[in-house]
Order: sequence, then structure tokens, then C-alpha cells
Amino acid sequence: MSRINLKFWELKAQKKKALIPFIVAGTPSLNITKKLILALEKVGADIIELGVPFSDPMADGPVIQRASEKSLAAGTSLKKILGLVRDVRRETEIPILLMGYYNPILSYGLRRYAVDAARAGVDATLVVDLPPEESLELDRELKRVGIDLIYLLAPTSGRERIRLVAKRGRGFIYFVSMTGVTGSRLKNRPEIKGHVALIRRHTGLPIAVGFGVKSPSDARQVARLADGVVIGSELVRRISSSSHPLRAAGSFLSAIGKI
Repeated sequence: MSRINLKFWELKAQKKKALIPFIVAGTPSLNITKKLILALEKVGADIIELGVPFSDPMADGPVIQRASEKSLAAGTSLKKILGLVRDVRRETEIPILLMGYYNPILSYGLRRYAVDAARAGVDATLVVDLPPEESLELDRELKRVGIDLIYLLAPTSGRERIRLVAKRGRGFIYFVSMTGVTGSRLKNRPEIKGHVALIRRHTGLPIAVGFGVKSPSDARQVARLADGVVIGSELVRRISSSSHPLRAAGSFLSAIGKI
């Protein structure tokens, strides 16, 4: 059983939901990122979603875009991020999901990425701009080494796409709560509830909801509808704007508490 599967199984047994913070690797530095992962785990994080910075992050709003630009300017690379995960694994077994775009992985080499990510201790990969219809090659390489490929579904996803993701998905399914970019405000909670219910009819995988979760209240409301909650832009904003990023991140996540 993978770390992600085990975590969702444990939480379900405890009647709790997964709290999944998103941070950008290398913001404000790779050394601080390592400390952030450990600090977030201490205040309640169940899975860490670690953003791989990219020069053209089309799904990300201005907060994550700026954080990615600064990280890249400081020399952050996919190779260095895998090294970071390897270092983190000496201190924690928290599930780690790398979220990013296809170009860095393609440039790194699909098989090489899969092998190096597995050796580093990566549990899952989510590729924002790689639709399931075009993911077979990467999926094959990741499956070979036991890494989950996490797929996105959105309010615009039709039944055929839902069935395809339900068939291929591993770990959990990430439901994007709205059309648009990260950092937008959460809305249409009844609509989110309906979409999550529709997805559940096609899969037994856990469903995590992200995009638009900006406050402890948002997180708790979404947790009533799904198996996990992803919170990103607001956390990244606080990390990026604070002279004490560990304190800022820990205070924000601890305010959410167990969901």
C-alpha cells in the first residue's frame, strides 16, 4: 500500500479528511522548503503538494506565478527538487506529491524522472497540462516504479473524461473546484457537491478538492464534501510575504486544524 493510500485509509478510519497544503519548491529557498515540509506536518498536514516551478504556469494565478519566478531565478530545478525530497525522507514519511507541468519532466526524461523520483521518495505526480488521453507513456513509467499519477477533473469534465480518469487514476482524484486559475475565490459550493457526487459514482478513489480554498472556513466547508482539501495560493502568499515564513505557514495551517 502506498503512503497516499495508507494515509487516506487511516484518515477514513478516524473519520477525518486529508489536509493537503501546496507550497512552491524553492520559495523562499530549498532549505526553507525542507523546513516548511517538516513544520507543516507538525501542525496537521497529511500530504504535501510540492510545486515544481515552471516559466509558463498557465493554471496558476499571480501569487504562485511570482513564487515560481523567484524560485527559478534562484536556480531551482527538477533535479534539485528531487534532491530535496531525498533529504526530507531522512526525517519524515509524509506523502509527497510533485505538482507541475509536463515540459520539465519531458526534458528530464520520462524514465529517468520516474526512477529518480522513486529513489528520492516521491509518492505521486500531478501534471497540470497533461490530459489523461496523452499520459500513457508517463503513466507506464510511473506505474513501473510505484508512483501514483494523479489526474485532474474540473466542473467542465464530461462523463467520458470522468470514466477515463476513474479507470486510470491512482492515489486520489483532484477535483478543481472552478474554471480559471489558482487564487480565485471559492464559490458555488452546491455545484461542487454535485460534481463530487457524480465523480463518486464512477470511482472508489478518494477525491480532494482544490482551487479557491483561502480560509479555515473554506477548508472546513469543502471537507464536508470531499475526502481531502488542497490549500495553496493563500499559503504561498503568506510564505512569500513574511520575514518568518515558517511561523506564517504554521500559524495559518494550525488555524485550520484537523478537518
